[in-house]
Amino acid sequence: MAAHREMQRTALLAAARALLTEGGVDALTFPALAGRTGLARSSVYEYFRSRAAVVEELFAADFPVWAARIETAMAAADTPSGQVEAYIRTQLALVRDPQHRAVAAISAAELDDAARDRIRASHGRLVGLVVSALQELGHTQPGLAAALLQGVVETAVRRLELGAAEDPEVIVSTAVAFALRGVAREE
Repeated sequence: MAAHREMQRTALLAAARALLTEGGVDALTFPALAGRTGLARSSVYEYFRSRAAVVEELFAADFPVWAARIETAMAAADTPSGQVEAYIRTQLALVRDPQHRAVAAISAAELDDAARDRIRASHGRLVGLVVSALQELGHTQPGLAAALLQGVVETAVRRLELGAAEDPEVIVSTAVAFALRGVAREE
């Protein structure tokens, strides 16, 4: 019975990912989840109490994958500056993924404070990934430098999400150039 429940939960999450990717925030409804999985709508409520609960579980499942992609990209870089660039570029590539954008949109609107805090803490752990590269670049306060670097990433994220006038590649390359000049050395 437990294995069946887990299979249903996995199917619901896969359906939620597909709905978010195909139709954005508005597509993620319990009737649509039920239709995609062949479950009765009332059965969907046995697994998730709200859309926010679906999103929170998607984040819990997907965030480690996203973090691993960032770590892998950074590990492939040959220099600390290359690691910083990989850190920025990979995050911005992930953010442009329609699934991530949809999860972020729902997160902002529907998650309770505790869920938002858990997501914020997970994002905070991303900052820790770049600290050693900043130490190697000579920063005496690499934690602070990493937090400020993440501010550049978050600003670029907002520009990408808003559909700013600039081409997305210009936003990414400008964020990378700005950050690399800023992390090159301390004055």
